[in-house]
Amino acid sequence: MQISVSIARRVLTIAVLGASALLWSSAIGARAQQSAMAANGKDQPYVIEYYYKTKWGHAEEFLALFKKNHYPVLKKEIELGRMLKVSMTVPRYHTTEDGRWDYRVTIVFKNAAIANDNFDSSALIKQLFPDQETYKKEEQRRFEILDAHWDLPIKDVDLDAR
Repeated sequence: MQISVSIARRVLTIAVLGASALLWSSAIGARAQQSAMAANGKDQPYVIEYYYKTKWGHAEEFLALFKKNHYPVLKKEIELGRMLKVSMTVPRYHTTEDGRWDYRVTIVFKNAAIANDNFDSSALIKQLFPDQETYKKEEQRRFEILDAHWDLPIKDVDLDAR
């Protein structure tokens, strides 16, 4: 009887140690997987859509000012590697006034951290536009002719994922 109790204790101890080791390695593996996913997420492109609704009759003026003063700054940020792509779309048809927008600018940033790092573009702006007085006046005008402007970070939805 003494031998069987001793053997049972050893078997139970080995089982408990084995289960503990299994749980510990599973927890370590889960943490490593989470860390890897977080690291991969940092390097994923991050997309923000910027919507502009101009006052009636001023859409073309807004576009001209955007292309003259803001687009060159965005292109410079692509050259720096902060952004991967900048594109603009317009609606093909009209909508109700409350849902109307005239231009949607989509910027694909290198990652979320860069999109939210409060980058100071003032040095780029001074380099690109030596006549700062004209630049500031035109940028003020670009925003004066807006009725509304909003930014919308977006993410893709994998419809095939379970």
